[in-house]
Amino acid sequence: MSVAVLTVDQRSSRSGPDLVPGTLAALGDVALLRGFERTAGDEFQGLVDDAGTLVRVVEHLLREDAWNIGVGIGEVEEPLPDHARAGRGPAYLHARSAVTAAKTSPWHLRVVGDPPTARSLETTLWLWAVVLGRRTARGWEVADLVEQGLSYEQCAKRLGISQSAVSQRAQAAGLVEGRRARELATELATGLLSEGSAT
Repeated sequence: MSVAVLTVDQRSSRSGPDLVPGTLAALGDVALLRGFERTAGDEFQGLVDDAGTLVRVVEHLLREDAWNIGVGIGEVEEPLPDHARAGRGPAYLHARSAVTAAKTSPWHLRVVGDPPTARSLETTLWLWAVVLGRRTARGWEVADLVEQGLSYEQCAKRLGISQSAVSQRAQAAGLVEGRRARELATELATGLLSEGSAT
């Protein structure tokens, strides 16, 4: 069975508060194959078999800008245990390698997997991270409203600013580029997960 194992480690945890509980709560409504659990210390892990969910989780973690993110793609032993941390298989080994490498990698994120397209997904996520990383709080405010389905006109009314100002914020925040990057990342992740399942 081919899945993505996410192993996520808090950066600078010894000099700051424990962020794991808050992040797990924020991701609590995300449907995973096996839900996120703290594994040890400031690390948590979960299993994902849906590309859209994987990308959504990575976006959330990048936005928080506090994590080393390891994504391991490959097979896991079946039957799956009840808890993510109890699983075994190549995807777990890939995730461990990925989170270790993420500590010294761009955007603190690595993707490791047997299919060669794992590198393409990693590159896409890095480029997407550049877009997300330049967003200001005002840019995220507009992005969140657009994500809820609001038009720029509706955003303007909600925020009490002009539609032109919303457009300017959206452009500065790279909303169009971010949407395209998310689509491409989802497409690549879909291919990776299906490629592994077919082998």
